[in-house]
Amino acid sequence: MARRNEQRRAALVDAAIEVLAREGARGLTFRAVDTDAAVPPGTASNYFANRDDLLTQAGARVYERLQPDEATIDRQRTAGRDRETYAELMRELVSRIASFRTGYLALLELRLEATRRPELRKVLTDRVRADLDANIAYHEDSGLPGDAMAVKLLYLTLNWLIVEQLTLPDVLTEAERDQLVTAAVERIVAAG
Repeated sequence: MARRNEQRRAALVDAAIEVLAREGARGLTFRAVDTDAAVPPGTASNYFANRDDLLTQAGARVYERLQPDEATIDRQRTAGRDRETYAELMRELVSRIASFRTGYLALLELRLEATRRPELRKVLTDRVRADLDANIAYHEDSGLPGDAMAVKLLYLTLNWLIVEQLTLPDVLTEAERDQLVTAAVERIVAAG
């Protein structure tokens, strides 16, 4: 029974992500989540204490789903340690994130909503800071070129590139996106 409940909770949170991406934070209601998840009316309200709880769990779930799979992590661990390899890893990262379009758009909605909801802001701040710290630690342990500042600059640069691709996809082609990622790595990461 508990496993089924956790599966249903995950399905409801995934539905909330889809609603956020499609309708924005104002459109995120328990009824909309129930409809998107194809469950009986009132189901979401049985799983989440309130709308803030749903928003917070949706934010956490987006980050769970953005994590690379084990095969990607293994490939990264055995890859070369030069700027060319680093650029390839960053192109894969941007592509993986951009392929979860609804998740990233939902995350943008959550970030905007966090400006009005201190609890959500704390959850997102803690999660983003932890992810950034983990990326810096991984980078330093991996032997890839560049330092913590390069990781932060790439984080900021690539995040906006992803926003551009998801919100105005006709501004840049996929080839241009890949060229920009490569150029960002080459210019931000000191030759090592």
